[in-house]
Amino acid sequence: MTQATRLLLGAALVSTAHVALAHHGWSWAESEQMTLEGRIAQISMAPPHPTLAVVAADGARWQVDLGNPAQTERSGFQESSARVGDAITVRGNRDLDPQKRHMKAVRITIDGKNYDMYPERLKH
Repeated sequence: MTQATRLLLGAALVSTAHVALAHHGWSWAESEQMTLEGRIAQISMAPPHPTLAVVAADGARWQVDLGNPAQTERSGFQESSARVGDAITVRGNRDLDPQKRHMKAVRITIDGKNYDMYPERLKH
């Protein structure tokens, strides 16, 4: 392998690694937590992590990332735990980009039941 090939491969790995880390870690999200209230518009349990689409009272549609599949299951949340149209409260961290309506859930509450995706991160 030539020096130029090694440099190109290294650059490609670095450029794609930060995207994966930013998406699956917490670096892309604000440190302060927020609360979102709305209604579930869509539920997806597909890997790499389950997501909900939530429509807030002002009509804004949010993407809410839950924990990875194992964390989501440990929280007790399953696809049958909620339905489209259910009221939901989400506590979590929103995207650093204020133009994006995207957040990572620490806790979701549906019909009075809490599902803690990341209980160790819960701030009251």
